[in-house]
Amino acid sequence: MDIAAARRWGREQLPQSPTPELDADCLLCCILQCDKSFLLFHRETVLDSGAEQTFRAYIAARRTGLPVAYITGHKEFYGYDFAVTPDVLIPKPDTELLVENALAVIREKAAAAPARILTVCDMCTGSGCVGLSVLRVCADSGIVPPAALPAFTLADISAGALSVARQNLQSVPDAAVRGRVKLVRSNLFQNVAGCFDLILANPPYIPAEEVAVLLQDGRSEPPLALNGDVDSLGNPTHDGDGLGVMRSLVPQAAAHLAPGGVLIVEAGEYNAEMTEYLFRAAGLSSTRIHRDLSGQLRDISGIKSR
Repeated sequence: MDIAAARRWGREQLPQSPTPELDADCLLCCILQCDKSFLLFHRETVLDSGAEQTFRAYIAARRTGLPVAYITGHKEFYGYDFAVTPDVLIPKPDTELLVENALAVIREKAAAAPARILTVCDMCTGSGCVGLSVLRVCADSGIVPPAALPAFTLADISAGALSVARQNLQSVPDAAVRGRVKLVRSNLFQNVAGCFDLILANPPYIPAEEVAVLLQDGRSEPPLALNGDVDSLGNPTHDGDGLGVMRSLVPQAAAHLAPGGVLIVEAGEYNAEMTEYLFRAAGLSSTRIHRDLSGQLRDISGIKSR
C-alpha cells in the first residue's frame, strides 16, 4: 500500500467522521513522522509492513469514535505540542482565549512592576495546556524579564491528569522555565496554599445530561473533566445547569486572590452569564464576559478589589 492508496482507503473507512480526509492524513503523518506536504508529494512511497499495520489499527480505533488526538497521543494548542490521553480533555481552539486573556493580564501587571514575580494558578489544569502555554509564551516572547518569570501552580483532582501535565512540563526545553512550575493534586483549593495574582480555570461546566449524550459517540473524554453538575465532594447536584463545580470554585478562587488579583474561567455559552453572577456574589469587581472564536460567550474575568 502506497501513500495515495492509504489515504484513499483511510477516507473510505471513516464515513461517520465529519473530517475523514483530515483524520486519515493526521494519522498517516503521525506514523510516518512527516507533514501534509510529504503526503502530497510522495504519493507513490510504499508503507512498510509495520507502518501499514499501525495505520490500519489507527483507522480501526478512529472508527469507534476515539478522537485522533487520543490515538496519536498528541494535540497542538497555542502553537505548542501537548501529550494527551483519555485522562484529560483534548485541548480545544476556543480555550486558547483563556491563554490570550491571561497574557493580557500578565502584560499589564508586568508593565506596572517589571521586577515583580507574579504568581499564577491554573486550577483544573488537565494536560497543563493552558498554564504551560501561558508560561512558555512569557518565556519565549519576553513579556516579562527572564528573572521575573511568573511562578505557576498547576492543580487538578485527577492523578492521571497530573501525570499527563507532568509529562508536558518535562517536555518544556528550558530547565529554568520548568523550575517555575509546581504540580499539586487537589480538590479545587483544598491543598493549594497562598494567594495568587492570577487564577485561571477551565473547570467542568457541562450539564450531566449533556455529558451523557456527548460521550455516546465513543470520544472517551473523562466525565470528571466535563460534568459540572457535582458539588465539592463529587456528589450530584441535580441542578442541571452545569454550575455545581463553578459554585464551589469561584468563591474559593476569590479567597485565594491577592489584592488586585484576577480570576479568569472558561464556561459554556449557556451558563456564562450565571457564572458572571457568581463572580459578583464572591465580591469580584470589573467583571466581564469574553467571546470566543465563534462569537459565543466563553471566558469570565473579575478582579479582587484592593
